[in-house]
Amino acid sequence: MAYFLDLFTPETWASFLNHGAQVSGFRARQRRMAHEKIKPSDIFLCYLVRLSRWCGALQVDSMAFEDNAPIFSDPDPFVIRFRVRPLVTLEAERAVPIFEPEIWNQLTETRGSARGSSGWTGYFRSSLRKMDDADGSFLVTLLERQHKQQKEHPFSDRDRKQLARKMTVRTIDREVAVEVPDEADEEELLNELAAVPLPQLEGRQSIQIQAKIAAIGAQMGFRIWIPRGDRVRVVEQVPESLRAAFIDSLPLNYDDTTLRTIEQIDVLWLKGRSMARAFEVEHTTAVYSGLLRMADLLALQPNMDIRLHIVAPEEKREKVLREIKRPVFSLLERGPLYEKCTFLSYEAVTLLGDTPHLAHTSDSIIEEYEEVAED
Repeated sequence: MAYFLDLFTPETWASFLNHGAQVSGFRARQRRMAHEKIKPSDIFLCYLVRLSRWCGALQVDSMAFEDNAPIFSDPDPFVIRFRVRPLVTLEAERAVPIFEPEIWNQLTETRGSARGSSGWTGYFRSSLRKMDDADGSFLVTLLERQHKQQKEHPFSDRDRKQLARKMTVRTIDREVAVEVPDEADEEELLNELAAVPLPQLEGRQSIQIQAKIAAIGAQMGFRIWIPRGDRVRVVEQVPESLRAAFIDSLPLNYDDTTLRTIEQIDVLWLKGRSMARAFEVEHTTAVYSGLLRMADLLALQPNMDIRLHIVAPEEKREKVLREIKRPVFSLLERGPLYEKCTFLSYEAVTLLGDTPHLAHTSDSIIEEYEEVAED
């Protein structure tokens, strides 16, 4: 038996309970992890994003299967599913905040971190992450105790603000989540845009990250595209044995506008004549530039099948995952950008680069490091 993280928003948790609490679902991009890692008798520990609360424990009762019958929304993006048997389910106001000292000081991912800091949140941004066995056993015991006691944890001002962030817009064929920034968010963005960058420091660190991403892709067998203005500096930081993977022109058959957009993306991994993954590296500049380029790409080629990633320092995490849900990015023709584009921290790129035997590793390993803006 193993323990895995299962993320819910307050809205999808309510839908799960209203549909009988018998099926938990995950996105199609998590297909490989679901089939390879999860087995019957494993335990899903349910965590409410935005509220940062533990709300349930579910025992897996089946292997992964695919079904698009609406449970969590209509249409439903959570099509990779497991039948589950609830061990504990708690309503949102009785779910236990992770900030409770008993929990915070116990869990591997939080103890040692200051409450209110942002560094710890990365782990809780992607479902199906395997949890430490001691953490899993501890949380099941704590949730069972809470189920008996039914102690209320009233929403704080922070909780109410997080709940108010959730808005939906109905398009022709679906309902999508958006976030409309408040005055504090807008002031933060204006300050960020007005800040004077440090060109040498920013350029040096972003080039280093570009080089790491490029080297990882080259080791995995991809051909690598770097914009012409960065190429010499990036290639200099890549082992000579990998430099043959870099290409000088894109073997793509798109119109000139699309090609000019693609050529400016910080790192592209290509397989044959197709793009597999695109990475935009952000450092001290506003995260808008990378998000806009990714949105431009999808707007120009809505049927393009490509994985998109924004790469930035950890302190930019919340900014990226909040900005990606602005209406301008959520109302694209093909669907919201947050369904196509994920966040990778600099630390995640470094850890990925240190993975042994990358030449024999599928690029799907990125799923274990990326973070998503849950809707």
